[in-house]
Amino acid sequence: MSSRAAAWLKKLGLDWYIAAIVGMVVLASILPARGEAAHVVSTLTKVSIALVFFLHGAKLSPDAVLKGLMHWRLHGLVLATTFVLWPIIGLGAASLPGWVVPAALAPGLIYLACLPSTIQSAISFTAIGRGSVPAAVCGASVSNLLGMFLTPLLVGLLLGTEGGGFSQSSLEAILLQLLVPFIAGQVLRRWIGGWIQKYAKPLGLTDRGSILLVVYNAFSGAVVAGIWSQVSAWDLGRIVVICLLLLAMSLGFMIWIARTRGFSTEDEIAIAFAGCNKSLAAGVPMAGVLFPAATVGFVLLPVMLYHQFQLMVCAALAQRYAKRPPQEQSHD
Repeated sequence: MSSRAAAWLKKLGLDWYIAAIVGMVVLASILPARGEAAHVVSTLTKVSIALVFFLHGAKLSPDAVLKGLMHWRLHGLVLATTFVLWPIIGLGAASLPGWVVPAALAPGLIYLACLPSTIQSAISFTAIGRGSVPAAVCGASVSNLLGMFLTPLLVGLLLGTEGGGFSQSSLEAILLQLLVPFIAGQVLRRWIGGWIQKYAKPLGLTDRGSILLVVYNAFSGAVVAGIWSQVSAWDLGRIVVICLLLLAMSLGFMIWIARTRGFSTEDEIAIAFAGCNKSLAAGVPMAGVLFPAATVGFVLLPVMLYHQFQLMVCAALAQRYAKRPPQEQSHD
């Protein structure tokens, strides 16, 4: 992508990766994988999912997680919001009448609500806003680690057979494609950790490329199943509004609870971003394991929309936090 195009995307609050994800949706809509091609893409997707979680396991420092547990008030608040309050709100939103929430996209709202926090975005926005970066690192890391177990469990509880959360095949897929690679990455981290850090940039491209493949596979199955004949422009508009409302509610609540519980401004910033951000990097490959191929695209659509909105809104909020006087300390 040219520097001019990249700059133009930045002005819109986008980057090349978001544009590439949208491109995969467009490509799958025009040229979906069918027949033998679909089988090949599906196999490559499974391998990619395992690779993504292996890399996550190799990148995540166990020491950082253990140190982060020391700030139990902050992390307890983020985890309770992420895995208790969010699912309740998501279930409530999905239960709204059909004229408010399209039935085909309602499971996607529940899935969005069950996802863990981001790591990279939460840390980046906290750093920009001059917040507590160690708290953001530990909080988001613990959220992602627990999300490996809690997200499939919550999906199974809230969506039942739709999510496939408790079927034997889904449990086997979770073990083989998510947990085993993740644990393998953790075990091998002591030997490959330095290599992972040295080649972080190309490996990051591999990580993101794997997610692009998952998105293409998901929307290929959705297109073949008739997603664009079941989801209209009016449906998309309603989901956009709902995602924006969920983002506003979560951000507002996290800031309010941080202030009422007496956290410092630096901790408030980490709490706000860790509590409202939802992980696309974990959500996309995990959806490929938890949901049938024909429904993955429907499930991921709200997740992708929310992810873009959280990037734009949190970037603006981080800049606003950054402009506060250097000596400002509140709620200590």
